[in-house]
Amino acid sequence: MVIMSDRRKREFNVAEAKAKFSSLVRKAIAGEDVIIMKDNKPLVRLVPLEKSKRPRKPGSAKGRVRIAPGFEETPPDFKDYR
Repeated sequence: MVIMSDRRKREFNVAEAKAKFSSLVRKAIAGEDVIIMKDNKPLVRLVPLEKSKRPRKPGSAKGRVRIAPGFEETPPDFKDYR
């Protein structure tokens, strides 16, 4: 089943999507709704990722991440694998 909207193809079966993946990615980035079907049932929608609303700030996790004591030590049951 293929639905045509504004003369644009919107739904693609899995095999066709595999063959045309690059062009489907371009369509999704351009804002077109791209739906991948299996057995005539919608399976997934291909959409672009949203850009971050704020720029990354290097060092923003400073003081929030710690390494557990003994992290670099080999567990006793792995000593034979060194």
